[in-house]
Amino acid sequence: MSEISLSEKKKEDWMNSKWRPMMGWMYMIVCICDFVLFPILWSLVQALHGGRVDTQWSPITLNGAGLFHMAMGAILGIAAYGRTQEKLNGANNGGIQSPAPVTMPSTSTTVGGSFSQQPLTSSTGKPMPAQPVQPEL
Repeated sequence: MSEISLSEKKKEDWMNSKWRPMMGWMYMIVCICDFVLFPILWSLVQALHGGRVDTQWSPITLNGAGLFHMAMGAILGIAAYGRTQEKLNGANNGGIQSPAPVTMPSTSTTVGGSFSQQPLTSSTGKPMPAQPVQPEL
């Protein structure tokens, strides 16, 4: 009896998985309305009713020193960081598992003779072929 029904689980999963994209879409719609759509409509209303545009549109979201934009930036930034950490930890990757950590094989390939004992590896971590011994000058 303690099992949660599948429909209740889906409702919870929907809200948990969709709130970040919805916040991004909401912020984009608010910015488009406040900076593009409303100024055009404001000018049209003034032109149609008075014959000329007397006042300029003042963006609502910039009132209060732009606190709305700072708050949304913080919310979306922290949400993106949190989702990145979830993905790195393997939570809800859509069935895709994170790659296993790569272990480097130990090699005995060395460079330059007696003064350097570091094994040579490529940028991908694979061992490099042995370098031919160079004659001393």
